[in-house]
Amino acid sequence: MIIACLHTADSNVAVFEAAARELGLATEVLRHAVRSDLLEAAERAGGLTDDIARETAAALMKLATGADAVILTCSTLGCSIAMIHEAPVPVVRIDAALAGKAAASGGKVVALCAVETTVAPTTALFDEAAKRKGVAFEVRLVAGAWGLFKAGDRDGYLAAIADAADAAYDDGAAIVALAQASMAGAADLVRRGPRPLTSPMAGLSAAVERIAQRPFRPCGE
Repeated sequence: MIIACLHTADSNVAVFEAAARELGLATEVLRHAVRSDLLEAAERAGGLTDDIARETAAALMKLATGADAVILTCSTLGCSIAMIHEAPVPVVRIDAALAGKAAASGGKVVALCAVETTVAPTTALFDEAAKRKGVAFEVRLVAGAWGLFKAGDRDGYLAAIADAADAAYDDGAAIVALAQASMAGAADLVRRGPRPLTSPMAGLSAAVERIAQRPFRPCGE
């Protein structure tokens, strides 16, 4: 089994390998490609444009060659998957997997974002998932967090996210979802509620499930 991941930050390689180990998957299962330029372009444009989406979709299709599933790990670029038609393998949008898992918890969901360009696509996904399950949700931007990340202050970044998660639990959240892969390490620092859901765990679990659901094709077909 090979799962190819398209990242927009080098640091997310280690994040996904840690999530794979937690799920009992060998790290050799994962193949990584990093395209930080795609997120940088979206940030400059104030969000995902058609051109960036097309370039992202092309990168995902390239990764599908030789893989059993592909994961888009950047929530800002998530809508790019809509431009993919008839992919040879499942293509998983990690924030969609996260939204579905969070809504299934049955109580109020608070999704935290660190990048402003992620807020709109995350809100759309969680709104759809929450309506299906009949639960309340809220999306919050962790002010200042992305500046810490870009400055290389990983500890400060994760601490800011953990503080925002604790505040969400104090405000009545049943479960907190960390909408970006880079936020996953903050889950271990949260003290005022259940361990937040993370997109790497949700995305990898969804990819494994979709691979298992694919029909068996004998060699030569």
